[in-house]
Amino acid sequence: MEIIGHRGASHDAPENTLGSIKLAWEQGADAVEVDVHMSRDGQIVVIHDENTRRTGGVRKDVGAQTVAELKKLDAGKWKSPKWAGERIPLLSEVLEIIPRGKRFFIEVKCGIGFIAAFEALRQQWEGKKDRLILIGFSLELMEQVKKAFPELEVCWIVEFRRSLKTGRWTPNKKAVLEKALNAGVDGLDVGAKAILTADWIEQVKQAGLGFYIWTVDKPLPARRLLAAGVDGITTNRPGWLREHL
Repeated sequence: MEIIGHRGASHDAPENTLGSIKLAWEQGADAVEVDVHMSRDGQIVVIHDENTRRTGGVRKDVGAQTVAELKKLDAGKWKSPKWAGERIPLLSEVLEIIPRGKRFFIEVKCGIGFIAAFEALRQQWEGKKDRLILIGFSLELMEQVKKAFPELEVCWIVEFRRSLKTGRWTPNKKAVLEKALNAGVDGLDVGAKAILTADWIEQVKQAGLGFYIWTVDKPLPARRLLAAGVDGITTNRPGWLREHL
């Protein structure tokens, strides 16, 4: 099972920054996950939110700012004074620092424009393509991404929700598996709050799909998921969780 640093080592460092990503590697993470959006000038930047208020201190949409404008923002001081000066990185910058033997999950939070922009970065990722995983909530977009980059692993992010009124979970697990297979993606990345059984995880894996979980920061559920056969767990505390497992 892989331990995947969620936005780097985001418990200890400002999420989605080079400092956080490097710290995750130092803590022994097997992989790192980051989120990406598009800048106004068409470049892929690493940030979770659609605007820069929470981590950059400026309430303005990421897509309304150029890379030069985004780079002026301090993306670290909100976490701690010691992280002041961290910047919003370009995806190209992050691709350059993936250590040998480590994997890298890219959550696509922008639209179809990602495909052309990512193709333009092929020189940076071509030699690492066996270690890259593209993930996203939009199955339609992930289907298009897989068609554009058949050589890459592509996974659909699924969040199950429970109705307070009926107690039922949605979406339907059988339908999720069928949709994933029909779309031609390589795996599922499932929210940890769902009712996950070893039988369903095995069913997904028997269908030839990978099975990843987000976000787990406690040893007990991580051990249960490990025993159930998941391929990877995304955590804010990669080093700490590895020690406790």
